[in-house]
Amino acid sequence: MEKRKVTIPQFKEMKQQGKKIKMVTAYDYLLASVIDKSSIEAILVGDSLGMVVLGYDSTVTVTMDEMLHHVKPVVRGAPNTLIVADMPFGSYNVSISEAIGNANRMMKEGRADCVKLEGGNGVADTVRAIVNAGIPVMGHIGLTPQTVSQLGGFKVQGKDEEAALKLLEDAYKLEEAGVFAIVVECVPAPVAKLISEKLSIPIIGIGAGSHCDGQVLVAQDMLGMFDRFVPKFVKQYANLNGLIMEALQTYAIEVDGGEFPGPEHSFGMKEEVLKKLY
Repeated sequence: MEKRKVTIPQFKEMKQQGKKIKMVTAYDYLLASVIDKSSIEAILVGDSLGMVVLGYDSTVTVTMDEMLHHVKPVVRGAPNTLIVADMPFGSYNVSISEAIGNANRMMKEGRADCVKLEGGNGVADTVRAIVNAGIPVMGHIGLTPQTVSQLGGFKVQGKDEEAALKLLEDAYKLEEAGVFAIVVECVPAPVAKLISEKLSIPIIGIGAGSHCDGQVLVAQDMLGMFDRFVPKFVKQYANLNGLIMEALQTYAIEVDGGEFPGPEHSFGMKEEVLKKLY
């Protein structure tokens, strides 16, 4: 069966029908083209590329130009998958007009299907303005990496009553502002379950338990490619880092030993032509 891109309205329909939404990250054409052949409905071009691809210590350093540089090839590689583009730190917290302008760039230059903003009630007015400008927005609450210093580090959010109620309030405010879905990151599973039950829009979890309406993971984490650290909520479905290292070491050994390239990897020429060269 030919895969067709899931639309924004269909996201809400999937929640109503009890169908789980699957989303993973991608930052380049090659991986995006592989994901496009799978049954995964959405690709997040996350600002996590700062740490996974660009080698930064956090996501804060990522710029609009860097995001656009990676959004474009993902869009080309996955024409049948919904593409969500992260708005990087600094692209939407200066002014509403600048936020709309940068969101426009993601849609016009990057050709993404929608954008994602981190934050709850504090960004609700900005979200509403971007939505009113005709741009679909996905929200992101809980552990928000762009403001991790304010949260006291990479740790579970919403563990006590006050914090959990604040998350629920943030989710309500984002829904009222017009987001079509919300990523809930690194919160207790019962809190994420409550948010999913209370809201009419899909809740996509990452480290938020199994009762969310969908799940998202960083592809390099789940494929075992990024080994600087592995979050507790990540399940590694493959160990590509180990396979790649084994292949590289075998290649090095064969080059050292003269085994590669062999005759089957080389090009010859006519003997009479060769003789004329000597």
